[in-house]
This record gives sequence, structure tokens and C-alpha cells, in this order.
Amino acid sequence: MTGTDDTPLLEVRGVGKTFGGVIALRDVSLRVRAGQVGCVLGDNGAGKSTLIKILSGVHAPDTGAYLVDGAPADFGSPRDALERGIATVYQDLAMIPLMSVWRNFFLGSEPVLGRGPLRRFDVALARRTVREELRSMGIDIRDVDQPVGTLSGGERQSVAIARAVHFGARVLILDEPTSALGVKQAGVVLRYIAQARDRGVGVVFITHNPHHAYPIGDRFLVLNRGTSLGEYAKDEITREELTSLMAGGAELEQLAHELSRSEDPPG
Repeated sequence: MTGTDDTPLLEVRGVGKTFGGVIALRDVSLRVRAGQVGCVLGDNGAGKSTLIKILSGVHAPDTGAYLVDGAPADFGSPRDALERGIATVYQDLAMIPLMSVWRNFFLGSEPVLGRGPLRRFDVALARRTVREELRSMGIDIRDVDQPVGTLSGGERQSVAIARAVHFGARVLILDEPTSALGVKQAGVVLRYIAQARDRGVGVVFITHNPHHAYPIGDRFLVLNRGTSLGEYAKDEITREELTSLMAGGAELEQLAHELSRSEDPPG
């Protein structure tokens, strides 16, 4: 499902960021539309973390423009971004392992009963809401009372995604959600990213793995040492071209030549 308006939910144009004398990001642009997945790829040190912090309101860009719904936006904190529907799920997920699934789901936004000194956590509503929200996204959690720490990595990611969608995320930024997962669990997370996309959420999927990005992505931004190597629609680049671009095709060819065994027998 895509929005009828072609205006991106979120867009950065030519953004740059420096820290002292270090250029962390230079002239990077990205567009995120409703019901689409924009993938940001790059190796360690490529600038992915800096871009995430700009998108999520942690850092303001030094140069370039940040737009929400086509209008300039100036965020002073992640809360400002969240109030505009831009939610970020970091690798650590901001969850407490010993707390139950439903308590983690509502952590900091607990539904309450009563007023004043009689206010109390509406436990029944919280449990019911979490069950319904997870079920609506096709997420199968055996028991919402179980501690989050007993869930698999893919299940924890799915709970974090469902939580963000429930609390009104229009843009969902996912920081390397599949990086520490095996093939099966990574597949689970990709399915839930697709569920969020199909509900009209614009997704920014940060990853270093083109094999995870290509099946789910609609657009691909490749970063290298803080600069953009290009932003491509899916019909403009193949998986092999994306992998080669990200890895540095010429460098890999040179390395393969250096590592190859000589055909000449040892003397």
C-alpha cells in the first residue's frame, strides 16, 4: 500500500555533519515514502550511524535540508521527531529483559485507570492491547507475560516494531535489526518489516547486508566513508550490482587477484 500523495514522508537533501575536523557525512540525500522501504547500506564507518542520528533528531545536520511531508523540519531532540511520527528502533531495543512483553511494550506510556492518587496501571487493557497488536501484525508470541529476555532475537525485534507502529509511527527507522540474527530469525524480522510497510508506514532499513536489503527494499542508498555512492530504485540496480557497489567491486577484484594461488608450481 502506498500513499496517494507522492510527497515523501521524510526527506533529507544534501545533508552533512562534521565532528571537529572529522567529516562524518557529506552531501547525502534520502527520500522515504509511505508504504515503502528505503534501505541504507554501508560497511562500518560508512556514516550509517550519523545518518540515523540526524533522521531521529539526535543531531541536527550542519548542512543541507531536512523535510517532513515536504516542509522544512528542525528537531531539537528525538522526542521532537517522535511527535512527528518518526520512530527509531536501535539495536539494543531499549527493553528490560526481566520485564514481561506487555510491560516492555508500554514502557513509559502506560495506560492508566482512575485519577489523581487513585491512578493505577490498567494491566488488563495493556495485556489485551499487546495481544491484539501482535496478532494484527502476524506476530506469534506464546505468552505476553513471559520476560522479554526469554524471546529470540527476531521475536524481540518484532515486538519493538509492533510497539512503534502501535504508538503511531509514520516513519520507522530500524538500526541493523538483522545484524546479530541467523538466517531464519532474520527472515522473521523481514516479514514484520513487510507488515509495517503494508500498513502504510515508511521504513528506513539500515543494514550492512545487501542480501537482507534487496528482497524487502524499494530504494537503496549506499554510503561509503560518509559520502553517497548513489540512491537507486529497485528496477535500477540488481542484487549483484548492489553488493558490488557496497563492497567496492574494483577493490574486491584486486584483492581476489592478490589472494589467488599462482598457477606456476613452486620451484
